[in-house]
Amino acid sequence: MLRTSAVRILGERDREAVRELLDADPVGNVFVASRLMTTGISGGGVGAEVWGHMERGRLTALCYSGANLVPVNAGPTAVRSFADHARWRGRRCSSIVGPVEAVNDFWQQVTPAWGPARAIRASQPVLEIDGPPSVEPDPLVRRVRISEINTLVPACVAMFTEEVGVPPDSGDGGALYRARVEELVRTGRAFARIENGRVVFKAEIGAVTQHVCQIQGVWVHPELRGQGHSTAGMAAVVNYALAEIAPRVTLYVNDFNTPARAAYQRVGFRQVGEVMSVLF
Repeated sequence: MLRTSAVRILGERDREAVRELLDADPVGNVFVASRLMTTGISGGGVGAEVWGHMERGRLTALCYSGANLVPVNAGPTAVRSFADHARWRGRRCSSIVGPVEAVNDFWQQVTPAWGPARAIRASQPVLEIDGPPSVEPDPLVRRVRISEINTLVPACVAMFTEEVGVPPDSGDGGALYRARVEELVRTGRAFARIENGRVVFKAEIGAVTQHVCQIQGVWVHPELRGQGHSTAGMAAVVNYALAEIAPRVTLYVNDFNTPARAAYQRVGFRQVGEVMSVLF
């Protein structure tokens, strides 16, 4: 039984209302829309739920609650309701990600119950490109082959550890993370420049909808940074994405990552929003 009548767990009967809410901001909502398109609303993922905030019987906001907790279209009233429900349920997520105001408000309300965060990324610009890149793509960046998974996985682990601060394979020996990397390779959404068995540049396309796809996991080998691999590599991935996956390409980046922001700007990305992440 929910503790507040303003929030209820959504199911397939809410599909049309959920779709309308997500379609109002295709770029900002690409992660949640992609997850629900794959799993359905009732099966938002293993252990995942979708909470809806109702006003006069109408869905006005939702919150994806899985490994990531993501508020969508949540103003102060909805955030308060979601925070009440989250405190009652207890923390089950490894991060909170979403619009800065909503995430900051939510985090302030659940902090006394959930305890301190491991890291807070208060400002992460959301970038988008929907046309040809402004620089020449690297012709050696291509889809990763199934036979190259063992080469790609260590680079993915290095990127994740560098970005998040903890390795992704500390819990189950890396089985779940490796399975996710393998899925991206098998679906043709992992790209890299690989030379002599070493990953020079890599990036994956994670969330995908009919409107937008989101690039993630951008990484250049530490010994090869500063040589333009990220700019040319990103241009190549953008070309693949626009031609074969979705008409708009997005990503988000830490505001303090000056080299990456400069590279994305050279490629032709422009800022269209901002998110905040709380990591546990």
